[in-house]
Amino acid sequence: MQTKLVNFLQEELAIPASSIALAIRRSEECPNHIPMILWQYGLVTLAQLDRIFDWLETA
Repeated sequence: MQTKLVNFLQEELAIPASSIALAIRRSEECPNHIPMILWQYGLVTLAQLDRIFDWLETA
């Protein structure tokens, strides 16, 4: 699932790999928090966060 999420973030939302790597490092204990970590660090907008959650619901 994490690989699919990373692909979605890179391909659909154009999130830089370095931002995704930071979120993955910060979420080692709980990988489900990757979207929230991206948002907390200002690496995605609220609109992008909504798209991520919508994608996760259907993935």
